[in-house]
Amino acid sequence: MSTPPEKLRLVESADTGSFAMPPTTLGLNDSQTATDVIDMLALVPFTSGEQPWARSTRLQRVRGEATLCPPDARPVRSSVGGDGARSVLVEGDGWTLLAKRWKDGNAYLEVSAVSDELAESVLARSTENAVEPPADTDASQVDMGFWHLAQHGPARRERVISAASWAEIRGNYTAPVAARLDRLMALTREDVSGRLLLLHGPPGTGKTTALRALAREWASWCQADCVLDPEALFGSPAYLMEVAVGGDDSGENRRWRLLILEDCDELIRGEAKQSTGQGLSRLLNLTDGMLGQGRDVLVAITTNEDLTRLHPAVVRPGRCLAQVEVGPLTRAEATTWLDGTGSADAVGPDGATLAELVALRRGEPAPQDSAPATDTGFYL
Repeated sequence: MSTPPEKLRLVESADTGSFAMPPTTLGLNDSQTATDVIDMLALVPFTSGEQPWARSTRLQRVRGEATLCPPDARPVRSSVGGDGARSVLVEGDGWTLLAKRWKDGNAYLEVSAVSDELAESVLARSTENAVEPPADTDASQVDMGFWHLAQHGPARRERVISAASWAEIRGNYTAPVAARLDRLMALTREDVSGRLLLLHGPPGTGKTTALRALAREWASWCQADCVLDPEALFGSPAYLMEVAVGGDDSGENRRWRLLILEDCDELIRGEAKQSTGQGLSRLLNLTDGMLGQGRDVLVAITTNEDLTRLHPAVVRPGRCLAQVEVGPLTRAEATTWLDGTGSADAVGPDGATLAELVALRRGEPAPQDSAPATDTGFYL
């Protein structure tokens, strides 16, 4: 059983000009760790007003030898967790730095200082030459971010995934769908009108395969991020703010971001308002509400639901960049797709989905649930 929190008085009240801070107390109990204590201590100079300016950043691909702090830093606290995560608190003249580092190469740094210029300078010195340059990748590989809500808040990890070009997979889609996807693949940042991309249709028809190709075709101007827990994203305002707002690059090379949410049937179907609470409202706010203003963010959703079962607010004119119903190939298209590599006689009069055609090409029975096939993407 957890013991009641003990109040630990860390600083006395401070006079910060016209704004007087009350005495600062932080609660500790036996469920908290040394890392939690370091996190709390890092806030003390900022909370007291002694160091009222703060800067922070997240890093990926951190070099193994990077110290993530200036050479003149004085150590205050250090903790290494059982999972190899390391937290370090250091200080210098007029500043305090918290550096958190994980085994996967990600890191988080936060500086408080007596001036904004000093905070910016300390952060710059701490991150100088700390990151490995991006690995050389061929044209078939794309950087994909993966968001999830971790124990200590939102976390993003970046991975290189394989993605076929649109030209290579265009034949996986029936002619009307391919024509609509042609226009989508050719979009540039200047062509964006609407923030929601909706791909709907039966399982196994290639919706996610198309999104991976889209990430490759848009790579020069748009960063693709997959949200692994969309229900948590729209259930937590803090998580949503971090994904939608945090870490924006305001420079000339600022890129759009495409947030990919897979199989979000509960979030966007007709009764979503009752079943998911504020989730639907927050999604709509991200696409064209106050939250979406000034944010270069697109949201791509895949669903198996029929369009008529979706919430009318999701599919209203002007909100969607594109609505594409991805269905099976016709019998003639499916026979052409097999081209002697499978049993064309097994294709029924209503055609076949991509997953069914992949199974026939392998000489396997067509999947009953249109299961994913590995040579066309992580999912179909």
